[in-house]
Amino acid sequence: MAIELNHTIVAARDKHAAAQFLAEVLGRPAPVSFGPFAVVELDNGVSLDFADWMDEVVSQHYAFLITEDDFDAVSARLRERGVATFADPGHETPGHNTNDGGRGLYFSSPDGHNLEVLTRPYGSGG
Repeated sequence: MAIELNHTIVAARDKHAAAQFLAEVLGRPAPVSFGPFAVVELDNGVSLDFADWMDEVVSQHYAFLITEDDFDAVSARLRERGVATFADPGHETPGHNTNDGGRGLYFSSPDGHNLEVLTRPYGSGG
C-alpha cells in the first residue's frame, strides 16, 4: 500500500494574503481558489489549502525540501521583504544552518506559522 500526503489545511487570518506570501517566497504559481480555500500547489502533488480561521491561529510548522539554487532564491526573497531568518526552530540564532551538509532556515509567516526551507532532509548525512 502506498500512502502519500495529499493536502493539509493551513489556518490564516486572511487566506488569500497568507497563500500569496508563501507562493511568492517559494517561487510557486499564484494560489488558486478551490471551494473555501486558497491553494498553493507543490511539485510533489501536495497542496497547502489556506482557510480563513475565525478562532486564534495556532502556530504550526511546515518544512519544504528545496534545491540549493532555490535556497538562494528563497533567501533573497525573504531579505527583500525584510523577513528575519533563523538557523533554529526556536528563532534564537539569526541566519541559516548547515545541518547534514545542506542548508536550512526558519522564518515566520504573517500568521505566525514556523516555516522552514532545507536542502537536505535531516538525518541524511553529509
